[in-house]
Amino acid sequence: MLNNLRVVITGAAGSLGQAAAARARQCGAHVIGLDIVDAATMANTDEYLKLDLLDRQATLDCFASLGRVDALMNIAGGFAMGDHAFDPSSRQWDTMFRLNVDTMRNATMGAAPLLLAGGGGAIVNIGALGALSGQAAMSAYCCAKSSVMKLTESLSEELRHKGVNVNAVLPSIIDTAQNRKDMPDADFSRWVSPAQLAEVICFLASPAAGGIHGALIPVRGLV
Repeated sequence: MLNNLRVVITGAAGSLGQAAAARARQCGAHVIGLDIVDAATMANTDEYLKLDLLDRQATLDCFASLGRVDALMNIAGGFAMGDHAFDPSSRQWDTMFRLNVDTMRNATMGAAPLLLAGGGGAIVNIGALGALSGQAAMSAYCCAKSSVMKLTESLSEELRHKGVNVNAVLPSIIDTAQNRKDMPDADFSRWVSPAQLAEVICFLASPAAGGIHGALIPVRGLV
């Protein structure tokens, strides 16, 4: 499905990043992982580069050094809840937009010229099923992920006629160690697993999904 393709994964050190890297390699990809974590190597990647995606120039320079890129999986991001939308002391708005929107934009700025130079490819973003509507005590996160989803649609309109398909997956609650810790009384079996989500991400990054453009695909498990 991804045979001999060079796939860049942001947020490669996280639970979903690792699952996507593992599945991409199983599908034949050469995986380049990017994350802010300091590590000489990273499991499930063929190459690993430490990078602060909030540093736009460093991100552009990093991508320029990669040569050919066939697909970008924008998995870097973050989640926070608890603050009210009307709370003047909350810092969640800036944090959520930086982690979810700015990282995605910077990586896309770096990858798009390489994808176009290579004749096409794919970008897969991570939205959120919960951000399809506003949620109490989650306004910053919902607004940030909504921006990711609208940027996905805009990028698709700009790039689909040039051979680049841009789509996003919309997970519900992902079954990670942190989410289990934060919600210990939940039924974890109903959540979507990183492996299930990675399967859809890798499909959207593959040539098999070349006819899918601007789609926001729910991957919800049993939630």
